[in-house]
Amino acid sequence: MKSQDIPFAGGPLDGRTLPVLVTATGNPPKVYRVPVPDPDGGPDTVLVYVREPVPDGRAVRLVQKWRYAFAPDGKVERSVKWPWSKKSPGDA
Repeated sequence: MKSQDIPFAGGPLDGRTLPVLVTATGNPPKVYRVPVPDPDGGPDTVLVYVREPVPDGRAVRLVQKWRYAFAPDGKVERSVKWPWSKKSPGDA
């Protein structure tokens, strides 16, 4: 399996670069969830990071570099909403 070093922005992993497994297309996953165990033995906390392109100032480009941005509320907006897709518990 291939991996790519991806920088993280925001949240507890701010400024760190971690190796992330890439998909068959060579891109990292759109959402990266990091489980953090509770020291008191309670339920784990899940940190959610969303993939975004690294801004490089060029108007037209193929995205070669990615980074993960922290999603503090833990909710991720789905970009494609097919009629047969499962609905999230918060959708009405």
